[in-house]
Amino acid sequence: MFSKDIKKDFGLDKCAKATFKRGKLVKSTNIRLDTNTAIKDLDQERFYKYLGVTERDGIEHSTMKEQIRKDYYRRVRLVLNSELNAANIITAINTLAVPLVSYSFSIIHCTLTELKKLDRKTRKFLAMNKMHHPKADVDRIYLPRKEGGRGLIQIENSYKLSTVGMNVYINEKDDKHVKLVLQHEMAKKKYSIVREADKF
Repeated sequence: MFSKDIKKDFGLDKCAKATFKRGKLVKSTNIRLDTNTAIKDLDQERFYKYLGVTERDGIEHSTMKEQIRKDYYRRVRLVLNSELNAANIITAINTLAVPLVSYSFSIIHCTLTELKKLDRKTRKFLAMNKMHHPKADVDRIYLPRKEGGRGLIQIENSYKLSTVGMNVYINEKDDKHVKLVLQHEMAKKKYSIVREADKF
């Protein structure tokens, strides 16, 4: 379908309509735009993506965790197989791989154990590529280069900092919309930013 207003084609083959009743995805009819064009109904077993996050009648947390984990490891291996020097490899991991995980912190629910596992596997990849000795001090790899470390961003620590930072922001911001977010977070029984930040 071509729009004369914006002079572009709409990719209606990629569009789908999802109908929810009481939080559950229900089957409904397609939307007819004209005799030749219709927007299909989203099938029960299919999903859609919003800002890169797989959703159906909610976020598919286990699927997304697995996808993020695999993509993170793929990016780390890709950087380690490049011909960069040690300092640039760490910078590349911090710029290409770590943001993939940190973007998902407040969207996908991860435990500290899962994040520690990501850090451990990253160190293992570094050891396999002779960038870190297996018996070397773990904390040194996360110290900034100015202090004698390698400067790698620790995912677990990054999660704690972002959670505490978000908690401080929603508690101290004097805006009616942010206050609604605070009330919503306080009402949550599970995965609340406020409760999570109190642990740290």
